[in-house]
Amino acid sequence: MAKAVLLQIVMTLTVAALAALVGGGRAALSAAFGGLACVVPSALFALRLAVESRRPGGATMHGFFLGEFAKIAATVLLLFVIVRAYHELDWLAFLIGYIAVLKSYFLMFMFGRRRA
Repeated sequence: MAKAVLLQIVMTLTVAALAALVGGGRAALSAAFGGLACVVPSALFALRLAVESRRPGGATMHGFFLGEFAKIAATVLLLFVIVRAYHELDWLAFLIGYIAVLKSYFLMFMFGRRRA
């Protein structure tokens, strides 16, 4: 799970850098905010799973689904806060940043090591 979060952080920085080249500072910040709206809840979810898996009996399905619900709620809350707080939001960069980071999991599946 930590690898997935690290990949999301790298993807956020990459998309923000590309947005800076194409659209300037406002686009870069918007893309970074879009990526962070995905990274922060994922990191919290990964931390929660790591803590829960160390308990006696390990992680449970109930805990997993509660964590996933909290992750979705945190994502929606972050998206709302960012849109309300950053009035100069570049919507295209913001959405591209969010979607690119959200879909970065596919890179792990496509280019990850295959296990025999």
